[in-house]
Amino acid sequence: MMMKLNWKKTALGALSAALAAYLLLAVTAFNKPQGKATVCTQVKINIADSSVDGFLDADEIKRMLQGKGIYPLGRPMAAVDTRLIEETLRRSPFVAGAEVYKTDGGFVCIDLSQRTPVVRVKSASGDDYYVDNHGGIMANTRYVSDIVVATGPISRAYAKRVLTRIGNTIASDKFWQSQVVQLNVLADGSIEMVPRVGDNIVYLGRPVGVQRKLDRLRKFYKYGLSRVGWDRYSYISLEFDNQIICKKRQAPAPVQAPAE
Repeated sequence: MMMKLNWKKTALGALSAALAAYLLLAVTAFNKPQGKATVCTQVKINIADSSVDGFLDADEIKRMLQGKGIYPLGRPMAAVDTRLIEETLRRSPFVAGAEVYKTDGGFVCIDLSQRTPVVRVKSASGDDYYVDNHGGIMANTRYVSDIVVATGPISRAYAKRVLTRIGNTIASDKFWQSQVVQLNVLADGSIEMVPRVGDNIVYLGRPVGVQRKLDRLRKFYKYGLSRVGWDRYSYISLEFDNQIICKKRQAPAPVQAPAE
């Protein structure tokens, strides 16, 4: 009887031990981080305002991270350092903000907001830089963007306070974005504009009411120059409200035939 009782105790003990081991393995497997067993299968790069012409696109972000050896595709999720990727991206002069996170299924998501250049400043002092849409100064780089170039005696304070506002006005309108090539700042702070179409200079005057002046010029283009010819005037002034002053192009002097 005693042996039978001991056998039952032994069997019960073995069963309890097996159950405990099973529960331990189950809990361990449940709590095991999925990232350690998952490889990054896709990198999703989202750039806010990507429709706006800037310096960043998904390929550039990929090249940037590959150059630092931290592009996550194909790496174990546990080895992907999201904070390091964020810090690396934020060091770019073109990145305003970056957030990187992992999702189930081996995805690494990169959300970016970019600094959008609106004017390139090439000052008479030799300064060469970009001004972004928020008035920030961006160092000149190897990147090329088809934006307005501003020349003349331009201080950084003037660029941030005035050119940012004008650059945003131009960049917000596809017509002016393609039409305006250059802004020339004069010594008194007034501005001349060089258009892409038409061999003339447009004088904006003091940098106030620029949107109204451009609206007036657009009507003049539509109802005036389109009829008489884009090269009829050499100088168009929008300085004064409700009027446009034009200077006709001088006809070239006749060439005299050499005396016989």
